[in-house]
Order: sequence, then structure tokens, then C-alpha cells
Amino acid sequence: MTIRAGTNLPPYDLAVALDWEYDWDFVRLVEAEAAALGLRTVVVSPADVAARLEDFRSARLDFRVLLDRASPSSADFLAFQAAALERGREVIDPADRVRWASDKATMHLEFISHGIRAPYTLILPPADSGGTPPLGPAELLPLGSPFVVKPANTTGGALGVVEDACRFEDALAARRAYPSDKYLLQERIVPEERDGRRFWFRGLYVLGEVHCAWWDPKTHVYAALGEEEASLYGLEALAVIVRAVAAVSGLRFFSTEIVRDARGRLVAVDYVNETCDMRLQSIHADGVPDAIVLRIAARIAAYAREKKP
Repeated sequence: MTIRAGTNLPPYDLAVALDWEYDWDFVRLVEAEAAALGLRTVVVSPADVAARLEDFRSARLDFRVLLDRASPSSADFLAFQAAALERGREVIDPADRVRWASDKATMHLEFISHGIRAPYTLILPPADSGGTPPLGPAELLPLGSPFVVKPANTTGGALGVVEDACRFEDALAARRAYPSDKYLLQERIVPEERDGRRFWFRGLYVLGEVHCAWWDPKTHVYAALGEEEASLYGLEALAVIVRAVAAVSGLRFFSTEIVRDARGRLVAVDYVNETCDMRLQSIHADGVPDAIVLRIAARIAAYAREKKP
């Protein structure tokens, strides 16, 4: 049972902030898993974030751990998180860390320096900075053709991404869509294909646990990747890479995309996706397999219990 805010009871074990209507199924699973462990949870939604912030500042509301799935897209929730951090409450994940880790240009350089294989990449400064490096055929040759152009910070639904650029002029045209953003020019990674599978994967990391699944970037449809199947195809290294991404990014709840290409190399192609989409596959065709969502909910609840005095 979830007990709502505004009482004189001890601190809640877990607060969950959300501002996306499709998050409710996942949050209810987290609540249920927490309740099964005897934990108290409070949910902070757009309808009551202002009141909950006032409650927290006046000590009518308190909690030990905040799972924040809202502040990356909401100033109101950002204020709520800031207040929690100021009071020393644990936050998954702090906004400044999310902001740093979500910059694809920064993460590309971090991945390379830490030995995580990534596509060959050229990084362009923002168009409105006035800086455009003169790239000729020799510099573009390692990208191959076509190549991919994507903004470093404008994310969600493949915003600003061009999959079939062939000339430097294509990249210059693409970055006019978001002129204040850096842009990445990347080689196009072609996945291995056999047994009716395209070897493209999503790795999900949550508080020390890794869950991997097949994923199709064209349909956005997941399929479970079992341990026996991972062993059969020699995919054990997927989890190693996801853990390496966690160490580099500093985030504790995120997803990443990894491809095994036609040459048999595992390549991280989309670096860090914060605020993972946790829609259930049983409700949404392009959602995450229910078993994975349930395990993630259970891990979050278990972590909140670990933090209980």
C-alpha cells in the first residue's frame, strides 16, 4: 500500500517523480515491489509537484531515495530534485550527471579513451558558433557512404538524425536544424545477420544489474535475450560493455545500444539513453519485455530497502 504525503509518519523509503503518462504502469510495478518488501513510497506527479516541493521544504514530507524520471524534461521537477540534493537525499540520477552523460560528443570521447568501441566519428561544433572545420574527401573517407549525422544533445525519437548522408554538405544542412548543438558524423554500422536475426541490442543498466535484449532500430521492437541464447551466439561480452558504460557515465539507470557488426565486432552505437522507456511490451508493441521491466522494478525496490536504516 502506498501512503501519500502530508502525514507525520517517518520518511518514505522511496519517492518516484514522473511526468510522462506512459510511466504509470512501470511506477505502479515499483510501488508494488516496494510494498512487498514492507517499504513506503510516494509518487510525485505533475499535478502535485509544487505541493510536494512545499511539503518537502517545510518538512511535512521526507524520503530517503528519489527515483527521478522527470527533471530532465521539467523545470518544476528539477527544483524538486535540487531541494532533495540540498538536504542530502539520494537521487537516481542527479541532473548534472545526466546532462553530462547525455552529450553524445562527450560520451564518444570518453568511450574511446576508456576502450569502449564506438563508430568512427567526426565532431562538428555548433553552427551558430561560427566554427566549421574544412573537411574534404580525405577526412570523410573513413566514414564510408552513406554515413550518419546526429546532434549531440537533441535526443528522443531520432530527432535531427540523418541516416543516409553522403556529402559534407549533407552534414552542414542537417546541423541547421539545431544550430546551437554539436553534431556527430559517424560511420554507419551494419549489423551481423543470421538465423533471421539482426545483431542489434539494447542493454539496460539499473543499480548494478544488467539486462540485455534484442532490439530492432527500424521497428523499435524488443525480443528477450536469454542466457542460453547469449551463450550460443557468444554474446556474453554485452553485459561487460554495459557495465563499462555505467562506469564511464556515472549513471545508475540508463540504456545503451550495442551492435555486433558484420566483422564480428561489438560496437556501442547509441551511447547513453537516460530516463529509459519502461512501457510494457504486453501493452505497447514497442515496449520493453515485461519480465525485464518487472526485474528492474524489483531491483529499484530492493535498493530502497538496502538504504533503510
